[in-house]
Amino acid sequence: MEKDSSPPRRLYSILIPTYNERLNIALLCYLLFKTLNDLDVDFEVIIVDDASPDGTQDVIKQLQQIYGDHKILLRPRAAKLGLGTAYVHGLQHAAGDYIFIMDADLSHHPKYIPSFIRKQLDTNADIVTGTRYLKGGGVHGWDLRRKLTSRGANVLAHTLLWPHVSDLTGSFRLYRKPVLEELVKSCVSKGYVFQMEMIVRATRKGYYIAEVPISFVDRVYGTSKLGGAEIVQYLKGLFLLFFTT
Repeated sequence: MEKDSSPPRRLYSILIPTYNERLNIALLCYLLFKTLNDLDVDFEVIIVDDASPDGTQDVIKQLQQIYGDHKILLRPRAAKLGLGTAYVHGLQHAAGDYIFIMDADLSHHPKYIPSFIRKQLDTNADIVTGTRYLKGGGVHGWDLRRKLTSRGANVLAHTLLWPHVSDLTGSFRLYRKPVLEELVKSCVSKGYVFQMEMIVRATRKGYYIAEVPISFVDRVYGTSKLGGAEIVQYLKGLFLLFFTT
């Protein structure tokens, strides 16, 4: 009897931080399961909820009854502790060798996941990141002021940091697990700056980063968590990285 010489199937872990996403998480999970089942890949969805007061965890528990608690893993925390530490927490529970990170508010559509996987397989990249700023990418649902603010923040970051990617502040990415583990250990940012710092430190360490164009869609349900405090935090983080990397 011949031994099976085919390579082992990859397991993909999808890390999703949530806070008050009761109205979005069920649709996101439906789209994830449809996309990944059609791809015929092994996967798990790890949801890190920061004690949402809107009943997000109750919805997730109902989803576990539908899809199985081995496919949807709820790993809650006791308080709202920040985006960066949410990924650190989720990573501790991830069994996959390849880790997706994405937002829960439907701004990142799961339909792009096959493109991420193909790009990683074709290029053997350490990180595949979604970009709004290459041909085929874009932003929908933002007014002109917010588009200019986003573009200006990205240009400023490129001017100061030279990250060698077109979209430094994106948060839809695929990582090799060992790369993600190393990067989170070296990062000091905890909030929105975390995503930028991850890419900057990855380029400084010489990891290969590939890009996939995506369309970012502004949330339909719920309220944006990006406000004036986050913008100030971004600017502080930008200059910290300029002087320390």
